[in-house]
Amino acid sequence: MRHARGYRRLNRTHEHRKALWANMAGSLIEHEQIKTTLPKARDLRPIIEKMITLAKRGDIHARRQAAAKLKQDEYVSKLFDVLGPRYKDRQGGYVRILKAGFRYGDMAPMAIIEFVDRDRDAKGAGDKARLEAEENAE
Repeated sequence: MRHARGYRRLNRTHEHRKALWANMAGSLIEHEQIKTTLPKARDLRPIIEKMITLAKRGDIHARRQAAAKLKQDEYVSKLFDVLGPRYKDRQGGYVRILKAGFRYGDMAPMAIIEFVDRDRDAKGAGDKARLEAEENAE
């Protein structure tokens, strides 16, 4: 029996899961909406909710805690400069999970995880900015 074995292992090692959550949380912060499998979305929700709570606190210790989890400074700055003030008056429930059918290849249940009151222009904006910067550099 697996009593008190809280989280899904997702067939990955601890280090791989830690990197997976850092990458997925960063992508969600950057794009404010991502599509993934339903179990991953359900496990990502408490991680990202805790990140938003840190951003609402806004002090230097919270920023360092978020940086230790997220690994990239641009995600931390968006988290604290944009998302923290956006959800300052909200008491929780910062993300929603929408079921999105099944993946064609292996019939895995898919889901869309997105921020409540998200900025619709943020999806793909970082990719567009990177492409423009590459074109200007040439």
